[in-house]
Amino acid sequence: MNGRFDKYYRTHRLPHIWCPGCGNGIILNGMMEAFEKLKIDQDKTIIVSGIGCSSRAPLYMNFDTLHTTHGRAIAFATGVKMNRPDLTVIVITGDGDAASIGGNHLIHAARRNIDLTVICFNNFTYGMTNGQYSPTTTRLSRSATSPYGSIERPFDLCKLLIGAGASYVARGTTYHVRMLPTLIMNAISNKGFSFVEILTQCPTYFGRANKMGSPSAMLRWLKDNSVRQEETEAMQEEERSRKFVLGEFVNRPGLEYSAEYEKLIAAVRAKEGK
Repeated sequence: MNGRFDKYYRTHRLPHIWCPGCGNGIILNGMMEAFEKLKIDQDKTIIVSGIGCSSRAPLYMNFDTLHTTHGRAIAFATGVKMNRPDLTVIVITGDGDAASIGGNHLIHAARRNIDLTVICFNNFTYGMTNGQYSPTTTRLSRSATSPYGSIERPFDLCKLLIGAGASYVARGTTYHVRMLPTLIMNAISNKGFSFVEILTQCPTYFGRANKMGSPSAMLRWLKDNSVRQEETEAMQEEERSRKFVLGEFVNRPGLEYSAEYEKLIAAVRAKEGK
């Protein structure tokens, strides 16, 4: 904390509970920088989260916040947006919270193109509950529930959301900190369903289980295993498939669900003479 973003923090709630070396604070700072550049109206913004390490973030954010049940953050956020379409609604979630128990909420919100901004902190594990493997755990990685390595194929969340119809989809990492505010700003500015996946380090569980070393070593791992989208054109498919591709994949504004719903209500009332 250097005072620059103090107005966006509940400073009396600090220090936070995250482990030393966790990347969640890096993402949170990127969000604050995006808020500052957008001059976001704190009285017209609500932050919604579910359960998990990432979902503790709203506790420290000086906004109206809603801390909900596991996997249901998008369902609660949908209710907020439908009742108050004038609000900016941001969902903070994790890979387990969003893609496992909350998976259907995620894809159907994208399909509807409802105006929510979902920031997914992807640390490849269930960190809050002691390191079980999640839907994004990299193949053959060890965890509390895959001590010999996970044989499941992980979700590519960005491809999933593109297929589901999200109108804004992007990916960054906690190493590539300069990218984060721009991706988050563009997501919030899009009037439709926006999804930003941010790959982040969990040194306590994922890193320790896979002998990845210090938090800084995990950041280097993110750097070494990532490639910007524009750089993939010169790569062979096999090489590209081994990398996390970063950047903005979709930015195609379309019909937004809550606005279309309001139009439908108005048309019905007009037809019935009410």
